[in-house]
Amino acid sequence: MTSTLDFTNQRILVTGGAGFLGRQVVDQLCKAGADRDKITTPRSKDCDLRQMESCQRAVDQQDIVIHLAAHVGGIGLNREKPAELFYDNLMMGTQLIHAAYEAGVKKFVCVGTICAYPKFTPVPFKEDDLWNGYPEETNAPYGIAKKALLVQLQAYRQQYGFDGIYLLPVNLYGPEDNFDPRSSHVIPALIRKVHEAQQRGDKQIPVWGDGSPTREFLYSTDAARGIVMGTQSYSKAEPVNLGTGYEIAIKDLIELICRLMEFDGEIVWETDKPNGQPRRCLDTERAKQAFGFVAQVGFEEGLKNTIDWYRQHAA
Repeated sequence: MTSTLDFTNQRILVTGGAGFLGRQVVDQLCKAGADRDKITTPRSKDCDLRQMESCQRAVDQQDIVIHLAAHVGGIGLNREKPAELFYDNLMMGTQLIHAAYEAGVKKFVCVGTICAYPKFTPVPFKEDDLWNGYPEETNAPYGIAKKALLVQLQAYRQQYGFDGIYLLPVNLYGPEDNFDPRSSHVIPALIRKVHEAQQRGDKQIPVWGDGSPTREFLYSTDAARGIVMGTQSYSKAEPVNLGTGYEIAIKDLIELICRLMEFDGEIVWETDKPNGQPRRCLDTERAKQAFGFVAQVGFEEGLKNTIDWYRQHAA
């Protein structure tokens, strides 16, 4: 373990801090000793990080920057807006890193994406395999824009001694997730689909693909805890996966969601729609060795919490 960063009296910028993951990160920072009054969480409407001046204003006087803000969505958005996803994520990240370096920020934490991994990667994904091929086509523009920030942080560390780290959380889920059908990821999309089918009395639900791809999911509070632990105790150039190491096929996932939501209708596979990456599961050993992170929330427990939250807030 490296020395632990003391959050007392540190001014911390959390981009995307008002979002689904961001709110959890702020909570975990406070649990780890940060002062909530010294945490800044700018909203995109007031602070457009695609503009250099906004980045410079945002990092001014900050000690630590945790960059969570992203233009992101599921496979549908990836197909619809690849150019925006590439440009927005690259510009936000690369300018923020440069502005933070120029402003003398002590620690920069960049949260990357699992979409950065090559389409065909030995499972479980090891961080050392990140550059062994091109990402899955539908999410490559987003994945490559985010992966470029890893290169930038490594270059700034090498040339300037800038302490920037890069964390790779697997697909997140949990209460307060994005349930908008146009841009949501798989778990909220499926929960909403089942709920609405139940409301209408439908006896079947359509699901994209053929159910064969596998995914790994990390509960949002676990992800936030991992990010804060990394911020405190990790200061190396190599990227670090954050995950659970638990892999589930989409077919098994939808069956589990139907069981937990007591929906006994038929699942209709839309095999003309894309599957996305064939398999996704992370090797989580580096996070465990480097800063002691191990996920705590079991998958079924996390799903139940997410379903309960959605049912309370669906209206």
